[in-house]
This record gives sequence, structure tokens and C-alpha cells, in this order.
Amino acid sequence: MASAIKNMKIRGAPLIGVAAAYGLALTAFHSQTRTRRELIKQIEESAELLRKTRPTGVNLFWAVDRILKKLRGTSGSSVKSVVDAVVMEAQKMADEDVQINRKIGEQGSKLIRNGDRVLTHCNAGSLATVDYGTALGVIRSAWEQGKKVKVFVTETRPKLQGARLTAYELKRDGIPATLITDSMVGYVMSKRMVDKVVVGADRIVRDAVVNKIGTFTIAVLAHEHGVPFYVAAPTSTFDLLRASSDVVIEERNSDEVTHFGSEHIAPNGVEALNPAFDVTPMKYVSAIICEKGVYTLEDMKKHVTTKHKRKQTVRRVTFGKS
Repeated sequence: MASAIKNMKIRGAPLIGVAAAYGLALTAFHSQTRTRRELIKQIEESAELLRKTRPTGVNLFWAVDRILKKLRGTSGSSVKSVVDAVVMEAQKMADEDVQINRKIGEQGSKLIRNGDRVLTHCNAGSLATVDYGTALGVIRSAWEQGKKVKVFVTETRPKLQGARLTAYELKRDGIPATLITDSMVGYVMSKRMVDKVVVGADRIVRDAVVNKIGTFTIAVLAHEHGVPFYVAAPTSTFDLLRASSDVVIEERNSDEVTHFGSEHIAPNGVEALNPAFDVTPMKYVSAIICEKGVYTLEDMKKHVTTKHKRKQTVRRVTFGKS
């Protein structure tokens, strides 16, 4: 499971989180130990391995911590009871993700009007979650309500998640979609071909949204052209006690940039930069759509203040500022 996450055989922040939970469930299920102490040690070792796979998306760490918390609550239980508790918690998280995604879709669809042309980046659909999707779930929900939307899909270099995955999902569902290269976003916005942008997120901190590389560029262009820029993500993606300066941006192998599949497309020896994510300051975000509703910047400021007070920390936090 760790290998599948690290090598992006499994990707998408919500799906990575649930997959990590199932990774710990696999450890528990296949363990041959007869002692609770040894079982917990094995699960903790697996947790550490999973934490090292991908550093940026917070859902991974949220899921691992949730399983470990469940584990700590099994004090005095038999080995079988511990195994059952871990497996059931992973299944519960998977079931919750489906319901949460549908709620995100319902909440976000209120922002979509009949005839809207929506641009989305990367893949935040059913292939990036347990089912239904976050950003794509918003579009899917609007379509199911009878709203005749059209979608612009960015190819999303270098892994082409938009071209390979999002375009596939939309075509499968019969939703009209047009594929564009990442560098065409400014063009289609300047031609007034886009009414709204909806993207997912891998981590939402108090002053920014961290998402697939290219998101920041789209947000700036949307701001310049007066196009609302929405972020759709579950609350498990919220990490509001941290700022963007605290986030480690994953740097992936440069071969993903210098190669197209197995084909070498760049001169031998040329250096390539390959950050998997970028940081979009909150000033470019019109609202954040989660299962609990649609949060504006002011709403999120209140959310941060409440969460911060619960932690009983002394340092004052202002949402939107680092």
C-alpha cells in the first residue's frame, strides 16, 4: 500500500487517506502475532512507513492518526478485538468518504448555474476519492440536477491526470468537456469562455490552499479576469493551525518532466524541476466548499479562531495571513 501511494498508483488526497487506513488494516489483518503489544508495534511501524510516502497532502496523516487513536482506545482488548477494531474503522472511513463527497457535491452545486462553463484542474473525481469526487462531485451534482454545464479540463502536466482521468470521468458520465493544455487557461479566460473554476485540495492551511501544481497560476488568472475560484474538499483536508510556510512541497522525480511515458522528450542531461504541488494564497479563493457548507473568507476566519481556542494556544491566528 505504501508503494502504491508513493508511486501514485493510488492518488487524490481523500483516497490516499482511506488507502493509508486500509494499509494499517492490512497490517493488523495479516499479523501472526499473539500479543496485543506486538500487534500495536507492527501497526505503528506501518504507520511510520505510510507517513513517509507523500509529505504534502494532510489526509494521509489525518487517516493514520485516526487509526492510531482508535488503537489506543482498545486498551485491554484481545488481539482479535484490536484487529476487528482497526479493520472496521478503515471501512467506516471509506463509507464516510462517499457520504461526505456527496454532501460536498450538494453544497457546491448551489454555486453552479444552468449553462455555466466550469474549468477544473487535475483530477478530483471518483478516481481520487472512494467515490463521487470533490471538485468533480460539485460538477456531477449540478449535472444530475439538470443543469447543463460544460467543463474545461486542463491536461495537468506532467502526470496528465486531467487528460487521462478527469476527461474520462466526464465522458463516461455524458458531461460535455473540452480538454485544454495548462498554458491555454489564460486564453480561454480572456475570451470569456469560463464562468467559474472549481478545484480540489491536498491541504488547506490558514493562509493558503495547497493543490496540484498549476493551481496557483489558474487562481491568479481567475482573479485577473473576475472569475470565481472555488475549492472543494472535505474537512479532513483542513489543517488550519498551520500556515503555508509549514507545508513541505513534494518534489518528484525529474523523469516525469523530461519523459512522456517512457519516451525521452528533453535533451540528455538537462535539469528539470518537478514540484507536485503549489500554494495558492487565500486572497485568490472565492470560497471553500466542504461537507458542512460553503465557507467564505470571513467564515473561515471564524472557523480558525474557534479551532485555535480549543487548542488553548497563546499565539493569535489570523486566517489569510501567515
